[in-house]
Amino acid sequence: MMRLDKFLKKHSLVKRRTVAQQMIKGGRVKVNKRAAKPSYEVKDGDEIEVFFGNRYLKIRVVAGGFEVLADERVHTERF
Repeated sequence: MMRLDKFLKKHSLVKRRTVAQQMIKGGRVKVNKRAAKPSYEVKDGDEIEVFFGNRYLKIRVVAGGFEVLADERVHTERF
């Protein structure tokens, strides 16, 4: 098992662990459709949702890594 913030960093979903911690604390990362803490212990079968500025990523944790369930670009219009 591994902490959520370390998992995001190790698998290159974010560049730095401190950035992962800020995203998690800011509510931009959910585990199994619930808010989580950076210290959450990631387990096989967990579904993690990450909301970047213009991107939504949903993954499922599997032994040794993850599989992508959804990877979508969110289009925002600026006026």
